[in-house]
Formats: sequence, C-alpha cells, structure tokens
Amino acid sequence: MNIDREKVTNLYEIYKDLLSEREKNYFEYYFYEDYSLNEIAEINKVSKAYSSKYLNKIINKLNKYESSLKINDRNNKISKLLDEIKDDKLKNKIEELL
Repeated sequence: MNIDREKVTNLYEIYKDLLSEREKNYFEYYFYEDYSLNEIAEINKVSKAYSSKYLNKIINKLNKYESSLKINDRNNKISKLLDEIKDDKLKNKIEELL
C-alpha cells in the first residue's frame, strides 16, 4: 500500500468514532501495531486481498468524511495561524479549543 500514513492517521483520530469496531480493529492493526496484511488476514480468517481491499475501503471512508466535513483541513489552517501569533496567552487559549 502506498499511503500517506501521517495524513491517514490524523483523519482516523478525528473520525474514528464514525467507524465500526471491525473497521477500527483493521485500521489499528495495520497503522498502529504494524501488522502485515497477512497477519491481519489470519486474525480475521480472511484472505490477504480482502484485508487490503477492506483497509482501502476504510481509508476511502475517512477521506470522504474529510472531504465533507473538512475538520482536518480547518485544524491545519488554525495551526499555521497559531504559529504566527506572538501572544502566548492567546495562543494557549486557542490551542485548548483544538
């Protein structure tokens, strides 16, 4: 799989509550626990090809949520603006909202 891991894991952290437990398990095995597709397939008693397709489906779902809701995009824009703020007190208050 050729995936921007940082982007996908950021999206997961934002939208994981919208996923099923099964989707969360597949995602976490692959991205957080570094299981191979073969290992995930064995755990779930499915083929490696199915595991790959299912992970791609989850990633597409996360991208679809972001495309509609744009929470990650908004957070990135706010973070960039925060870098320009010199007032630490104001900066901390805004960071608390993220």
